[in-house]
Amino acid sequence: MLFNSYEFVFVLLPVSFFVYFYLNKKKIVIASKIWLVFVSLFFYGWWNIAYLPLILISISFNYFISQRMNEFDGAKRQYLSKKTLFQIGLVFNISLLGYFKYMDFFIQNINLAVGSEIPLLYLALPLAISFFTLQQIAYLVDSYEGLVKEKNFLNYTIFVVFFPQLIAGPIVHHKEMMPQFSGVRYKVKNYKNIVMGLFIFSIGLFKKAIIADTLAVWATNGFDNVETIHFIMAWFVSLSYTFQLYFDFSGYTDMAMGAALLFNIRLPQNFNSPYKATGMIDFWKRWHITLTNFITTYIYMPIVRSFEKLTFHKAMLTTIVTFLIAGLWHGASWTFVVFGGLNGVGIAANHYWKKKTKFKLNRILAWFLTFNFVNITFVFFRAREWDDAIKILNGMSGRSGFTLPGHLANIIETKLPFLAQYNIQYDESIHNIGITPFTPFWVLFVIIVVCYKQNSIELMDSIKINYHTAIYAGFLFAWAALSLSNVSEFLYFNF
Repeated sequence: MLFNSYEFVFVLLPVSFFVYFYLNKKKIVIASKIWLVFVSLFFYGWWNIAYLPLILISISFNYFISQRMNEFDGAKRQYLSKKTLFQIGLVFNISLLGYFKYMDFFIQNINLAVGSEIPLLYLALPLAISFFTLQQIAYLVDSYEGLVKEKNFLNYTIFVVFFPQLIAGPIVHHKEMMPQFSGVRYKVKNYKNIVMGLFIFSIGLFKKAIIADTLAVWATNGFDNVETIHFIMAWFVSLSYTFQLYFDFSGYTDMAMGAALLFNIRLPQNFNSPYKATGMIDFWKRWHITLTNFITTYIYMPIVRSFEKLTFHKAMLTTIVTFLIAGLWHGASWTFVVFGGLNGVGIAANHYWKKKTKFKLNRILAWFLTFNFVNITFVFFRAREWDDAIKILNGMSGRSGFTLPGHLANIIETKLPFLAQYNIQYDESIHNIGITPFTPFWVLFVIIVVCYKQNSIELMDSIKINYHTAIYAGFLFAWAALSLSNVSEFLYFNF
């Protein structure tokens, strides 16, 4: 089930809300938790019920391991047993993710390297496996280090499957989530949270259904349906995807935060105007914040601590390795590895610049360089095949030719006839990409929203509950709801 579907917006979300608080009002707390688990598993199974056993096995196994580790606190003699249990838990989770997400990729590369013909398994990627696996790995690490203990299986299950953030995050930690479920004040309806939740949910729905899905038409046609693309169109297509990805994923996150707020649960911020960043370090502090925190805490820091003597160069090498891993986490393709590597190199270069030079770039220039570097890396992130990325990059660099969009031909011939002597070439691929006369207005609107408007969290924190807010949220919700007949997946469901 998708957030941007009639079934979720008008049935599952309101029904789950009213039943949950009705049960809490009647002091049937256990039943309210069971209801929340049932709704979450129903939400998950709606997509493909065949995935349900997998997530239930993952939850049960990780809970069992964490309970066994908790029993070994204390004696030094028992520490190895605790460590062994922790290692078993890590191997299980990494193997689960590796098998379903990377086995075919591994076989393909083995076949390519040694010339073998091992048949592919053609495994379907279970929905949300990357997110619920990372979340449980974080829990195991925290449990191993004695930072968290959860003795109640029902509470642990809620922590993993809470439906607003189950499918694509944000990645949450037990210690920041579960106190919100246990407090008495969280079990009664909070009308301010309801207003804020509906407000932020409406913004997210508008981002997805109106902005991201409009940009998706141009990005998809440019990457997948055009054989050759020239300079202007290549830049237009790459920027369309860069903005699509942001509005799609941040739209999902806004809807997740809004839905959670209805239940008095505040999820962590995942985006903070990333396209306003003035450096790659700054960008990754703003983009997919919970993933950045995860890879810093659970990948980067363990590698750094493994060095007997840490130097700046080793730290930068570790940064690149960490982002190579993060790139591969996004998908079983070398294009994702390149994406991760480029971002790691970009962050390392940013650190070297700050450490080795005293020259400070003009803020606008720093923003321009950062945004365009990010835009180029997202070409690899989007490309299905290596050739797709090269096609777009050739166009962006001018190697495929400098031409004007075909619809300008008639305008130039009638309004600027003196330019005819220059034998201007026109790019007819614009018709295949799906650009209309309204496209420039959409582009201008997107740029204004990204560069000048407050982000969703800033709007939520400054919200004033009045008629203006209600009208604004209602307008966004109604416009987006009218577009729900054209339901599309969220991009991060694929990761």
